[in-house]
Amino acid sequence: MSFYDLNVPFSANDQQLPRTVAFLHELGYNVIALNHIVTGKLPAQISCAIPDPLPFKDLPKKIDIRRRVTLTLTESYQNARLAELARAYDVLAVRPIDERTLQLACSSLDCDVISLDMTQRLPYYFKYKMLSEAIKSGKRFEICYSQGVLGDSSARRNLISNATQLIRASRGRGLIISSEAKAAVGCRGPWDAINLATVWGLGQERGFEAMSKEPRSVVVTAQLKRTSYRGVIDVVYGGEKPASTNPTQQASGVGSLKAKGQASAVSGQKRKAEDDTEGGAELVDKPISKREAKRRARQARLSAGGTGGMVQPEVAVDAPSSNAVKGAAVTPKDALPA
Repeated sequence: MSFYDLNVPFSANDQQLPRTVAFLHELGYNVIALNHIVTGKLPAQISCAIPDPLPFKDLPKKIDIRRRVTLTLTESYQNARLAELARAYDVLAVRPIDERTLQLACSSLDCDVISLDMTQRLPYYFKYKMLSEAIKSGKRFEICYSQGVLGDSSARRNLISNATQLIRASRGRGLIISSEAKAAVGCRGPWDAINLATVWGLGQERGFEAMSKEPRSVVVTAQLKRTSYRGVIDVVYGGEKPASTNPTQQASGVGSLKAKGQASAVSGQKRKAEDDTEGGAELVDKPISKREAKRRARQARLSAGGTGGMVQPEVAVDAPSSNAVKGAAVTPKDALPA
């Protein structure tokens, strides 16, 4: 089973990022998402701020790197360009700042992850009806643990209180656990994070799903939204015929096609469709259909009886007529002169 960490902050000038990614790989994570945070008004031309390939040289080769963007919900006019923003990244996440934006994210916004700042004291309570509506539509709620591990006592207290309330309101469903670690010292292993969530009230089985199954569904669903039609129809293989890898065969096929084209041009006739077969292969006579056989038999009968419609036998040409036989006199053998 693969473990996921879908929140590793990205910065172009961060010198600790390669070390953080390598340490997460040593801890047992297989898929890591680099997170780019967008605050305020979106730019006119939206493009991915995380380069592909990454400019770092010391990254592990067996780890899968994804690109994620987190949009802070402060203005309502940003909602119309979420689809354009989602096409530029692998995962789209939103971060509400109050109850109104949280209600908007759970109900109408088309996003993959709803990330909450658990280190702040939230002035509202989580409701099961609101959270279940988002979970049924495929959205997942994110809990980040690194700020509670490395932060001060106030941040740790708020993280425990908010995470416990979110686990209770969601009944342990639709949750993902991420690190949001800006350095390697804030990272923890997958099973350490699962045990930490168990202390907060999340069962071990649900915690295991929050580190493996739920983040995988986020990545796969986001990929289907970008590459398929409405997340339903996806063309995996279109049935294209592979090209011939033998250069001698390709040269002979092209030469035979050119020779046939020149011969047809000299004779003044159009090239038949059978000449376009790949490689100039020999044609095989196809069996005629029953309809064609009947048509040919009818033409043969019409051509055989073209004059009178009947064919006289060849014996009637040399045989004497019946009237001549009846009128002929038979001379007796004794009457003949000696």
